[in-house]
Amino acid sequence: MTRPHASVELRARYAETDQMGIVYHSHYLVWCEVGRTDYMRRLGMAYTVLERDGMRLAVSEASLRFHAPARYDDLVRVETSVRDVRSRTVTFDYRIVHADTGTKLVTASTTLVSLDTTGKPVAFSPAFRERMLDGIPA
Repeated sequence: MTRPHASVELRARYAETDQMGIVYHSHYLVWCEVGRTDYMRRLGMAYTVLERDGMRLAVSEASLRFHAPARYDDLVRVETSVRDVRSRTVTFDYRIVHADTGTKLVTASTTLVSLDTTGKPVAFSPAFRERMLDGIPA
């Protein structure tokens, strides 16, 4: 990824695999969430802080493309970056690779919408948008 991004490593757990020892497809979305929350935390905007301040971020769209399987006990790296920030939505891109070989396993994206505490869409503050667009300092 050439945009500012955060990387986090995870090990594929037995409970995340199917009978063939391959990571079941839905678990990649969980791994994307791990990457996204780590990215936000590194920006100084942990979800706990956002929620305390009255902001909720709800996934409104998710997309996954599978390139190769992860297997039980594989060490994987989730690379997360911000693709786009609009008035009420932010889109994250993910690249999940085998940490040891660099093999691309999955590319994914999620779009999250900003909600207030009653669940109504609300615009991001200018400071939030700016911080998201600037990304994580190198």
